[in-house]
Amino acid sequence: MHAHPALRLPWRVLVGTAGALVVLAGLLMMVTPGPGVAAVLLGLVIISTEFRWAHRLLRPARVWFRRAERYGMRLRGELLRRLRRRRALPGGPPAE
Repeated sequence: MHAHPALRLPWRVLVGTAGALVVLAGLLMMVTPGPGVAAVLLGLVIISTEFRWAHRLLRPARVWFRRAERYGMRLRGELLRRLRRRRALPGGPPAE
């Protein structure tokens, strides 16, 4: 879409509108049952494909996600180590 100058503006309007609708639905879901925060973030991701300000706005969410991912990987490794140690003990749980 970016290669054709006549389609650039309509595409940006379409992406902006779709992203704004998802953000508004997410805001509505914050007061009603539903995944409000996830929808707001998804709407911002949609908007950030075309608008730099939305990309910058998502930076803290990306940092938080990477930290959570590293924490989850550390936790998984620790749980697997504990399980292996427990299975290696004599009289531990029977092997299946």
